[in-house]
Amino acid sequence: MLNNLGVRLPIVQAPMAGVSTPALAAEVSNAGALGSIGVGSSDASGARRMIEELQARTERAFNVNVFAHGAAKTDVEREAAWLEWLTPLFAEFGAECPKELRTIYKSFIDDPDMLAVLLEKKPAVVSLHFGLPSEEAVRALKAAGITLFATATSLDEARKIEAAGIDIIVAQGIEAGGHRGIFDPAGADDGLGTFALTRLLVRERGVPVISAGGIMDGSGVAAALDLGAVAAQLGTAFISCPESAADEAYRNALNGPGSYHTRLTTLISGRPARALANRFTALQDTLGGRLPPDYPIAYDAGKALHAAAKAKGEYGFAAHWAGQGAPLSRAIAAAELVARLDLELAEARNRVADNLPL
Repeated sequence: MLNNLGVRLPIVQAPMAGVSTPALAAEVSNAGALGSIGVGSSDASGARRMIEELQARTERAFNVNVFAHGAAKTDVEREAAWLEWLTPLFAEFGAECPKELRTIYKSFIDDPDMLAVLLEKKPAVVSLHFGLPSEEAVRALKAAGITLFATATSLDEARKIEAAGIDIIVAQGIEAGGHRGIFDPAGADDGLGTFALTRLLVRERGVPVISAGGIMDGSGVAAALDLGAVAAQLGTAFISCPESAADEAYRNALNGPGSYHTRLTTLISGRPARALANRFTALQDTLGGRLPPDYPIAYDAGKALHAAAKAKGEYGFAAHWAGQGAPLSRAIAAAELVARLDLELAEARNRVADNLPL
């Protein structure tokens, strides 16, 4: 399927809003894989600038990712209780806790301006996370010649994606870094692993599958392909590349002990997401039944707390999203990483063919 887009390798660089950059995506695409940018934390004008910069850097296909989450429900009492709980942490860094919280990101579902930018700029791929937009939006994107991806964490979500006419399903396993693509964060989550989910969707659905979650090298890509995926999506593997927007603290954390102990947490943003273990993720054990505000309202508080801590030289409240394969991270240029993945994939296939141990 990716061959139809002119993508030589069965490798997708995950979008990673806030971390992936046009420079990173361009290097990946120019090296033969599918580069991606995430615009879920941007408005339409910001997305336009990123897409235009990326188009200036590459003539190859790339992916633009949007967040299609349901509208956040404001709960004044819940938000006030959340801020009260966080107040001592702000005080630790000599900062005042916010008095109220905002919905800081607009969902693609409610953003006609973002849809207009995508229809004008026509990236080769648009990928959807957290859910699906309207039938009209899907039809418009497909009529513009755009290939559509959507994230599924379960068979039920995959059924909805297929019914909506999406071209490719991204099977996101529980190992994946960053936000779970689960449609309903208040519903049950079976927490299916990457390979179990991949195999299930390949067997049960008629739509091509991209495997995502915990894959860091060519052997992981080979395993995904052997299970029937058409490609593998890697995110954490690209964070340490110099072209990413990760700051020094993020890069250092990937090389620290927290990389061996990633945790799923809802308290940073209001949605379950996997991050490197730090002071923020440790607070998950102290919630005592509290519920954070809805996503992305809770993220407003999380970002404010990180800013207050960072101003005092404390980086333990950052949202250092990363998958369970984080210790396998390599700090090399994006093009070199793609080349190594290609080589490792070929070596893994040769070992299987020769019945050699991986």
